[in-house]
Amino acid sequence: MDIIIKPIATEKMTAQGESLNRYGFYVDKRANKIQIRKAVEEMYGVNVADVNTMVYSGKKKSRYTKAGLTVGRTNSYKKALVTLAEGDKIDFYSNI
Repeated sequence: MDIIIKPIATEKMTAQGESLNRYGFYVDKRANKIQIRKAVEEMYGVNVADVNTMVYSGKKKSRYTKAGLTVGRTNSYKKALVTLAEGDKIDFYSNI
């Protein structure tokens, strides 16, 4: 199972990474905190101090088009906030 889908690279998460040593990831909805901890430690070679998870449900969306009203849903997803041990850092932009 591919646990980590992608990192969250927003302005807010970048600020938390610099000040609180906390990084965000979109993860598989079936993954638990222990699996997320192991995946981050293996992928980035860091020590994880804490993992917080949250599940967002999909929202109902509608829009008016030429063909009439179109109704659908956005995808639901799970987000993990990973706090690293003191002295560890993750640099998402090193490969660019």
